[in-house]
Amino acid sequence: MSKHKPTAHYEGKGEFFDTHAHLYDRRYAEDGRSPEDILLAAKAAGVSKILVPADSVVTSRAAAGFSDSFDGKFGVDVYYSVGVHPHEAKDYDSEAEEYLKDLLGSSRPSRLRAIGEIGLDYYYDFSPRDCQREVFARQLDIAYEADIPLILHERDAAQDTLDILKAQYKKGALRNNPGVCHCCGMSVEVASELIKMGFYIGFDGPLTFKNNVKGVKLAQSVPLDRIVIETDSPYLTPEPNRGRRNEPEFVPYVALRLAEILEMSIEEVAKITFDNGIRLYEL
Repeated sequence: MSKHKPTAHYEGKGEFFDTHAHLYDRRYAEDGRSPEDILLAAKAAGVSKILVPADSVVTSRAAAGFSDSFDGKFGVDVYYSVGVHPHEAKDYDSEAEEYLKDLLGSSRPSRLRAIGEIGLDYYYDFSPRDCQREVFARQLDIAYEADIPLILHERDAAQDTLDILKAQYKKGALRNNPGVCHCCGMSVEVASELIKMGFYIGFDGPLTFKNNVKGVKLAQSVPLDRIVIETDSPYLTPEPNRGRRNEPEFVPYVALRLAEILEMSIEEVAKITFDNGIRLYEL
């Protein structure tokens, strides 16, 4: 990875909420990027709020630690989530479940805003599919019992994801604000079913990629009050920065692409997605 260089930002102003960035990731230290570097660059780009998500018990602790150490510093509010990703479902046990329940109990920290990433991933199949489904359902129950939104991960598992969520919805065990479909790659038809259940839809760097027709169609179909933007840092770097490690400072480029697709100003998109992020994470 090449040495980090200052970003040439878009022409315009706005306040941004990066609703999904794994800032505890060791790749930043390998690049010589400190949390101060990352947060100062984000602030310079207009990013004032960031949600740091987890994907395992280990990274749940890391996300909490990052938020504890850096929330409010350098002008950026830092929140976090806890949860077990489908890749790690095979390692989910009673100890992990009790850990999540304890964290999400009545005395949970104010910066803990969601459970996730949770869901299904049939692309990599790092955990058996039946195990993924069971762990997803168990964490959905925890989210409902704790009365907290979820961050949904789905890849090549749209129908099973929808079936599990609909079962929760029909038995009255899904919140009015159930959460967000992170980096949503679903079809317009499937995403519309999620929206009917109350979900927000997250857009990331791939929306900026050339020939992403599916992403454009999805962006055009989602109601404005259901759209949030995210980087999924350190992954999925948007154009024109592909090839560099992703950081929250790049989230304005996702907003800029949305503005082009929706024929709006970037300031309008910044305001809409920022306000949606506030409602999503109930801040």
